[in-house]
Amino acid sequence: MGKFARSWALMKSSANILRQDKELMLFPLFAGIASLIVIASFAWPVFSLYQGHRTGLEDGGRHVSPVFLAVSFLFYFVQYGVVIFFNTALASAAFIRLDGGNPTLNDGLRSAWSKLPAIVGYALISATVGMILRAIQERAGFIGRIVAGLLGVGWTVATFLVVPVLAAQNVGPVDAVKDSASLVKRTWGENIIGNAGIGLAGGILTFCVMLVSILLFVGAVSTGSVALMVLVGAVGIIALVALSLFQNAMHGVYAAALYRYAEYGDPGEGFDRALLESAFRQKK
Repeated sequence: MGKFARSWALMKSSANILRQDKELMLFPLFAGIASLIVIASFAWPVFSLYQGHRTGLEDGGRHVSPVFLAVSFLFYFVQYGVVIFFNTALASAAFIRLDGGNPTLNDGLRSAWSKLPAIVGYALISATVGMILRAIQERAGFIGRIVAGLLGVGWTVATFLVVPVLAAQNVGPVDAVKDSASLVKRTWGENIIGNAGIGLAGGILTFCVMLVSILLFVGAVSTGSVALMVLVGAVGIIALVALSLFQNAMHGVYAAALYRYAEYGDPGEGFDRALLESAFRQKK
C-alpha cells in the first residue's frame, strides 16, 4: 500500500506537470503521426511479401522469404526509431521542467537530435529483439507464443527507463539498456504500480468518454440530423485522441521523474520528495 500511495502521488504530479506544459503532449502526437506514415509506407510491400512468407513457414521454414524478413526488420527499425526519437524529446523536455525550467517544443527536439546516434542504435537493438520474438512466436506454435510473451514482458520492464537514460546521459544504446535494467531493480514497485495506475486511470476515462459519446451519438441519430451525428462523432474521436495523447505524455513524464529520483534522489520540481524518499534505499 505504501508503494501504491507513492506511485499514485508521482502519477498525479506527472499529470500536474502536463497541465502546466501542455505542449509536451505534442511529442506523442508527432510520434503517432510519424508511426502512421511509416505504417502506410510499408503496408503494401509487407502485405505483398507476407503470403510467400506464410507459405515458407508452412513448408517447415525451408522457403521463408529473405526479402520479407529484411523488409520486416526495416519496418521494425524505422517504427521504433521515430517513436524512440519523440519519446526522448519528451523526456528531455520533462527534465527541463523538473529542473525548474520552462521547456519548449524545440528544446526537446534539439536534445533528441543530439542523441540521434544512440537512438538509432537502440532502435536497431529493439528491432532485432522484436524480430527474434516474432520468430519464436511463429515457429514454436502455442508454446512459442507463451515464451515470446514472457520474454517480451521482461524486455519491456527491463528497458522501461532506457529513454530517460538516453535523454539524460551521453551513453550508447547498450549502456542505456544496462543502466535501465539496473535502475528498474530499484524502482520495481513504483515502476509496475505507477504504470498500472496510469493504465487503469486511462482505461476508466476512455470507457467513460466512449460511453458518453455513444449515448450522445444515439441521441443525435434520434433527431435525424446528419450534421449533428457528424459533429458528435468528430468530438468523440477528438476527445479519445486527446485522452490518449495525455496518457502517453504522462507515461513519459512519469518515467523521467522516476529516473531522476532513482539516479539523484530528487524527483524534481512539482513532486513531493518526502513522500517518496523511502522508496529507493540503497542496498547494503
